[in-house]
Amino acid sequence: MNTEIDRDRGVLSPADREFLLGERELGHEQSRRNAEARVRRRVENAILDFDLLLHTLPEKDRRQVFEGVPADQDLLDGLRAAIAFAYVGTRERGVDFERVLVPAVRSAEEAVAAKEAGTNVAVDVTFEVETTVRATLDGIAARLDAGEPVTPRELFSLVMQGEYDPARHDRIALVRADDDGVDDEFLDRLASYLGGDVRRLTRSRAVIDLRDDGDGGDGCAP
Repeated sequence: MNTEIDRDRGVLSPADREFLLGERELGHEQSRRNAEARVRRRVENAILDFDLLLHTLPEKDRRQVFEGVPADQDLLDGLRAAIAFAYVGTRERGVDFERVLVPAVRSAEEAVAAKEAGTNVAVDVTFEVETTVRATLDGIAARLDAGEPVTPRELFSLVMQGEYDPARHDRIALVRADDDGVDDEFLDRLASYLGGDVRRLTRSRAVIDLRDDGDGGDGCAP
């Protein structure tokens, strides 16, 4: 998660970022509600603006926006976060994400084929999500309390639920699998959120040593 506050204004202003990160105190409940409403309006209008950007932003400018993606991890993480934000938001409202993703990819591929190859193409897009329950969050919490190792994904799920504070522990043992999709940066971000540091013991095992700084992290999900 990018926690840099003083970047140029995008969807959010620096003041909005301070508010979301819990670094800006608002004296009254109404002030907090006003800030939340302001952020919501900006996000909604940013989504609407993408329709305008897609059809009117010159190609040279679009290319410059994305030119750093292959080497800039922050930009790549931002793109992933944008898709995840849209996926979670539509799912919560009962809208199948396929209604968003498939037409978007199809129209983009058709446009690229027409412009770059002078062809009309038929595009087949398949989007399928399959989830398998591996453990309950109560079970993960119990293993943490017993000092047993958990996977980084299990720890992340517990953090996202928000009802259990893993930072109560001095250390958290982690066990990793080769196919879990977790890289070193994910571990570093997770540890940073919890206010700790990662020690990599072996290829499959690591420990997060938690610092007793009294704040339990930066207040936002990794």
